[in-house]
Amino acid sequence: MRWPRFTLLMAAFAATPAMAQQPVFDAASVRACFEGAADPAAPCIGEAATACMEASDNGYTTMGMAECTNLETAEWDRLLNIEYRRLRDQWEALDVEAAGTSIGAGIDRSDALRDAQRAWIAFRDADCAARYAQYQDGTIRTTIATGCHLSHTARRTLELAAMGRGLDGE
Repeated sequence: MRWPRFTLLMAAFAATPAMAQQPVFDAASVRACFEGAADPAAPCIGEAATACMEASDNGYTTMGMAECTNLETAEWDRLLNIEYRRLRDQWEALDVEAAGTSIGAGIDRSDALRDAQRAWIAFRDADCAARYAQYQDGTIRTTIATGCHLSHTARRTLELAAMGRGLDGE
């Protein structure tokens, strides 16, 4: 019975999630980039993913690069949601303050922000899908697509933060 023996042998050598090395990722470096960035084209975007790739055993494999990039993207996405809620709350307060007065153009700021964010999400997803499709015949497609999501998400986070600072007068 060769089949069961072969199956057992393959199972013994198969990498399991518990046996696989977890990537080495430092979320604090993303927060430092966010806090120190003066504009949405901050050169520090991607540095945490690169450091993760360099520190992880499989960091420069396609899957390792994607995993490290996705980890940085997730941290930027977490910050994006914080900034979105902060800006939405600011704009809702301005809407309440302006209600019943002659100031403003009658445009609900928080609704406009929500609509813009939804449109941005659709654009980001479509743009990154197009980049993935461009390289669909090669393994680089995953690296290109994850890098696209990282870039868009980080830049949008910084844009929302700048919009909020503009209201605060910072």
